[in-house]
Amino acid sequence: MSQIPDRNNFIVTTNSPIRMQIMKVNFLSDIRMNKSSYFVALPAILYTFLFGYLTYPYLIIAFQRFDYRKGLFSNQWIGLENFKFFFKSSDAFTVTWNTIKLNFLFIFFGTLFSFALALVLNELRSKWFLRINQSIMLFPYYLSWVVVSYMLYGLFSMELGIVNRVLKYIGVTAVNWYATATPWPIILTVMRVWKGSGIGAIIYLAAIASIDEQLYDAAKIDGATRWQQCKAITIPLLMPTMIILTLLSIGKIMYGDFGMIYALIDDNGVLYPTTDVIDTYIFRYLRKLGDPSEAMAIGLFQSAIGFIMVFGSNWIARVYYEQGALY
Repeated sequence: MSQIPDRNNFIVTTNSPIRMQIMKVNFLSDIRMNKSSYFVALPAILYTFLFGYLTYPYLIIAFQRFDYRKGLFSNQWIGLENFKFFFKSSDAFTVTWNTIKLNFLFIFFGTLFSFALALVLNELRSKWFLRINQSIMLFPYYLSWVVVSYMLYGLFSMELGIVNRVLKYIGVTAVNWYATATPWPIILTVMRVWKGSGIGAIIYLAAIASIDEQLYDAAKIDGATRWQQCKAITIPLLMPTMIILTLLSIGKIMYGDFGMIYALIDDNGVLYPTTDVIDTYIFRYLRKLGDPSEAMAIGLFQSAIGFIMVFGSNWIARVYYEQGALY
């Protein structure tokens, strides 16, 4: 049993009543000192508690033949039958692969563009130009995916789309984009990067602002160019932030962006081979067949893989780059 010194210079065990009492007093004192901060965080805390922790008991639906009329604990237990139904279906591999593939593209290119954009903006010396660029690059983030879907339709519509008009102008046959599944992973990745790289760059810019200016001053004295300063100081000190953000993203790699996919693709079955992810599949399955047990089984499989991914990626980070590990 480990021991630690407390503030009164006597030894208490880590799980002793005295230790627990000290932690409780410190927590209550922190609340009193930071009332406004806890008040701002209260909606997020309540949301997490209600739609996170209080939903755990409902996971047993995945192992039942659930009937709404019987309640949560009075249904027939059927073990792993709901999971077998999903894994034996022809859609299991498709939606799982699409989810991993699309999220990998989103994470890789989103991180790359956000990182590069932050480095470029950090080199700008005109404050008014920097502010204008920050406002422009943040604007897409606040657009609803529904609004983006209309913008996308204006680009790729068969008859009136700008892309097809350009293709016709240069003598290339117009493409029915909404009936061709192959290019949509690229289209979705471009839209995701366009919409999210701005807010990602702001996070990296905040990390850059925390770097000690004396490091740059010392590099200037040694005659380092701006690129050498960036390569030797900025990029290495940004790596822990990038790795932590990547780990958080990998933890959600099994969760497709439902709002994005459903708004841009809707129920276009022609595009399902390359765009149908687990989230849209569960929604469509529950809406059309109305079986909550099988939908919950698919969702639980999704959560289990995400859990394994975040622990596995954190272990890899801890082994090869300990500063970037979450824990």
